[in-house]
Amino acid sequence: MDGQVVDDDKGMTLAGASTRSGGSGDANDRTGKVAASYVAGVRLADQAMQAGVTDVVFDRGGYPYHGRVKAFAEGARKGGLRF
Repeated sequence: MDGQVVDDDKGMTLAGASTRSGGSGDANDRTGKVAASYVAGVRLADQAMQAGVTDVVFDRGGYPYHGRVKAFAEGARKGGLRF
């Protein structure tokens, strides 16, 4: 699972996080790939906040909103991003 915060006006990526980039954190009773997605969402939110971004549009790329996609979004919200 990958996520990016992109400034469409400037065509720049401001923040990015992936489950493949490792790292650990509190996954709130989640396990496996869902836990990794949640932690990646929190990491993305942290990077976005450092870049001064708090409001974003969540584009799930056509994937259903459940499982890893939902966990990623919940992690990003927990990190402080507003959709």
